[in-house]
Amino acid sequence: MVQELKSKVAIIGGGPAGCICAYFLQNNLDVVVFDKKSPLKTLLPTGGGRCNLCHAEYDFRELASNYPRGEKFLYSIFSKFGTADTLDFFETIGVKTYMQDDMRFFPTSNSASDVREKILNSLNKVKFVKEEVLRINEGFSVVTDMGAYSADYVVIATGGHASYDLIKMLGHKIIEPKPALVGLKTAEDFSSLSGVAINNVLFTHKGISGPAVYKISSLRAREKFPYKLAFDFVGEIDLQSELNSNPHKSIKNLLGEYVPKSLAEFCLKELGVNPDIKCHEINGRTRDKILDKLRNFETTIVGTAPDGEVVTSGGVDLKEINPKTLESKIVPRIYFCGEVMDIDGFCGGFNLQNCWSTGFVAAQSLNLSLGL
Repeated sequence: MVQELKSKVAIIGGGPAGCICAYFLQNNLDVVVFDKKSPLKTLLPTGGGRCNLCHAEYDFRELASNYPRGEKFLYSIFSKFGTADTLDFFETIGVKTYMQDDMRFFPTSNSASDVREKILNSLNKVKFVKEEVLRINEGFSVVTDMGAYSADYVVIATGGHASYDLIKMLGHKIIEPKPALVGLKTAEDFSSLSGVAINNVLFTHKGISGPAVYKISSLRAREKFPYKLAFDFVGEIDLQSELNSNPHKSIKNLLGEYVPKSLAEFCLKELGVNPDIKCHEINGRTRDKILDKLRNFETTIVGTAPDGEVVTSGGVDLKEINPKTLESKIVPRIYFCGEVMDIDGFCGGFNLQNCWSTGFVAAQSLNLSLGL
């Protein structure tokens, strides 16, 4: 039996996008948020538990350039709700913020759980239903694992890891999800270098990680494995001059002034060069081999490793969503927001900004459609 709700809007997904959408709808409409888990649970690990709310980029085109998937789609959205609007929203609900030197904004509490609490406290007119939505029938009847509920409008904000079957039943195409902002597994064994970091690259037991690698994993998320990467660890260095100036120093100690000594030893052993050989014994051919190894440190990527922030590249095909309203082009009165769409950004608060902005625009569009 279908239960009649006072609610006219069913939001499926209680993550950042769904909750901010609910916030901007609650004063005009009755809103029910469906989530089988605790609302905003996915917010807690963001920013290493500190919650990197957004990035200090105020030009909407520049902001959108930080999204390997979705850049042009986001132009209209960010022009309506950008970084300044995000900061205003958090100020309104009582979350004070500060900006780090790297232009990332965090709550002054440095606590994602504090942000979660403030957002949930602001949703005082919203009803939460802890049930799993299985399908949406015409009408709309929102069918869960516990019953069925009627609603006039549906907003799908289920994030990048769920509900694709439900969305396919509506006739939407799903771009196959792939992990992004993750560590990368390598064919080479770097376990002896585990924990060594250089130029934002961190060696691990399984391969490589760190900020530079997360960005690469995002840019190449749709690429088939294996593929090769090469890193320049020393830049412009006159190695011959350094050899001449330090004739009695071991080559490993000389290179240790430019890269971690363990990495220097690793590279020398790979080249078959004795790490303890003196600099004056290094001939031109060996010098060139060493320099090339450090400037073109090549590795073969064979897969992803589940570290980093881990977002999803893929989701609802953006061609099937109106970029100005976020309404489905296939099923009227259904809206999308957040990571469930084929949108993903780099590290630095960009993926949460996608949630805040698309959540607002979906709410604004729904309000305007009702003349509110």
